[in-house]
Amino acid sequence: MTQQNAARLFQAVKQDQALQEKLKATADPKSFIKIAQERGYDFTAEELDSEIDKLSDEDLAAIVNPGWGTRRHINPR
Repeated sequence: MTQQNAARLFQAVKQDQALQEKLKATADPKSFIKIAQERGYDFTAEELDSEIDKLSDEDLAAIVNPGWGTRRHINPR
């Protein structure tokens, strides 16, 4: 169920510009998850990573990446 929360968050972010900007401003996964939890989306860092892996580079950039290389800001590798 929490895995679905991460997926639902990404759908909500596509429609909510304020939430999108707030998530773009965060620099680490813990802050990202905290913001999501404040909005009622409960999931772990592992579940977030799993959902991120499902996104296209373009979708990921539109949601969490303020112009840096793919996944670098929320999911450094």
